[in-house]
This record gives sequence, structure tokens and C-alpha cells, in this order.
Amino acid sequence: MASFLSSLRYLFSDFIGEGDGTPPSLPPGLPESVEPVVSEGIHLLMDYQGARYARLYVDRLRRFIGKPGVDEAMFGEIARLMAMRMSYQDPIRIAQLKLAELNPGAGGPPARTPDDIRKFRLDELVEALPAAIAGPVLGLLERRGWVRKQVSIRFSTRNRWSILRLKIEASLRRWRRFSIRYARERVWVERWLHMIDRALTRQPEAAAAIVQTATMVQGYGATCRQGLADWHAIIDGLAKPTFDGVLPLKNLAGAVAEARAAAAPDPRQAALKRTIAEIRARALAAGEIAGAG
Repeated sequence: MASFLSSLRYLFSDFIGEGDGTPPSLPPGLPESVEPVVSEGIHLLMDYQGARYARLYVDRLRRFIGKPGVDEAMFGEIARLMAMRMSYQDPIRIAQLKLAELNPGAGGPPARTPDDIRKFRLDELVEALPAAIAGPVLGLLERRGWVRKQVSIRFSTRNRWSILRLKIEASLRRWRRFSIRYARERVWVERWLHMIDRALTRQPEAAAAIVQTATMVQGYGATCRQGLADWHAIIDGLAKPTFDGVLPLKNLAGAVAEARAAAAPDPRQAALKRTIAEIRARALAAGEIAGAG
């Protein structure tokens, strides 16, 4: 019951006078050179979701402050890429960005920008809704075979009604934290951070390459799904077994780079899976030779 009331309080905080508007402070011990990057990340996530979400970003960064093997450059990249990934694109975010383009300036009339037409899969739209609503709807779409059906959405500022619709869509950000997509993104970010932690412990020279794998997951729709699938293939096929000690891969950074070069916009991942299999075979063969010697 307490959790339910907390959720309602968050959703309706604008109306009951409890706005979520105080940004978190920079964490103690933060390297001075990366303060602008972290400040920018906080500002981005405040706009994206609010102070509570920005505090999650700061809390995640704290685990890397002063951590052996994490220099200022790596810390800056973790901060930059995590802010990018935490502000993932969904229809709510696209509406926010479209509204930001209006930029009325010094009291002048809002600027009209070209219409922005985006294509989404139906399941992608539904997953932006609270899980309690999205679950049954996704079940219905699955039964009718409509899950992968493409729909086009126009994000427009051509008139006041279009702008009003954008404002309504952007206001749905308060529901985002209860959505299926949010839960999946949270798990992904945590796994990415966990893999960085493991790299720093088991193969520090590969940590920077693991950090940069976040750039594989970008955008929305098919591009995002493909990047996420490729990321999991590389982590599950190369990084995790290396950290677990079951794959004797001495140069994980090079292997990740080789696998990433083989990734293509192919849902079957044929070239990527073949390259990962070849890398694994070479590593196992080299390990057997080393063991025999």
C-alpha cells in the first residue's frame, strides 16, 4: 500500500505542490576535469525525467570514483555514455525534444519547425506505458499478430493543436518509470556497469573497450533493437566467459573490436555470430597449446 501511495504521489506531484525540481549535487571526490560532463548529464536527466532520475545517475557514478583502473578520461566516458543511454529515445522523449525546438526566445512567437515523422513498432509504443496496462495490451497484440506492425507518428508544431498534443505526450514522462521499457533499460545499464566492473578486476586493459560498447545501443525502433541484440551477443559470447574464466581470451579489447566490426544490420546476426565463433575457437586452441606446453 505504501508503495502504491508513493507512486501516486510521484505521478501527481505537480498538482499537490511537490515538484521534483531540485537537482542532485556533484558527488564528493569527483575529478575536477569531469565535473562539466557530469553536470551536463544531470541537467539532461533532470529535463528527461526529473531529480529522482538524476540522483540515480549520480549514485551509479559514485561506484567509480577513486576506483583503481579508472582514470579521468575513462570516468568521463562512463559519465557521458551513461547519461546518453539513460535518456533513451521513446515517443515521450521525441515530443520533449520537438517542444524544445520551439524556443520562443525573448518573448517572440514560437518558431515553427518542420514536421518530424517517426516509425515505431506497436509493441515499442505500448512498452512506454505502465506495465499494468502494457502487459494485457501486448498479449492482445501478440494474439492478433500485430506486435511488429509499423505505425507512423507525426511530431509537429504546425499549429496550436499539434503543440498541445506534443505537450500531452511529453507530460507522460511521469509514467515512464513504471513502464516495461524503463525496467528493461535499467537492467541493461546495470549490466553494462557490471561488465565494466568485471573488466577492471579481471582484464583492466579491456575496460575502456567495454565502456565504449554502450555506443552500440542508440536511437529507437529497429536500430536500437539490433544494437542491443549485438551488444548481448558480444558480451555473452566473449566478455562474460572471459571474466568467468572459461574462455582463455588474452586480448578481450581486440576481440570486442573485431566483433563490433563484423556487426551489421542483420536480424540473424550471421556475420557477427560467425566472427564470435572464430574468436572463441582461436582462443580455446591457443589455451590448449599453452596448457600442453
